[in-house]
Amino acid sequence: MHHHPVLKGIKIAIFVIVGAIFFGFIVKSLWNVLVPSIIGWHAITFWQALGLLLLSKILFGGFHRHGGRDRARWKQRMKDRWEQMTPEEREKFRKGMRCGRAPLASSVEPQV
Repeated sequence: MHHHPVLKGIKIAIFVIVGAIFFGFIVKSLWNVLVPSIIGWHAITFWQALGLLLLSKILFGGFHRHGGRDRARWKQRMKDRWEQMTPEEREKFRKGMRCGRAPLASSVEPQV
């Protein structure tokens, strides 16, 4: 059974609008309950909450699709690259990824 593309677009638009309203009210409610009492800032309106939600999505989430296939493909590529590395390359990679933190125990191979 084929769905008409216009109907699919309308369904997606309704879903996005309902989701934005729902999450806008959640952000507004949480902000107005927590922030004024903790920090002393003013309460916000629904539209300010929606703007805050949009800003946080832009800054922290981006607008990419969250497909499981892409993540699984990336993870498999990294695993393949890791398996092709020599022990020296793996150690160099680990040191580069630490960024000044203490070394972590590796589940792939024990550190000597």
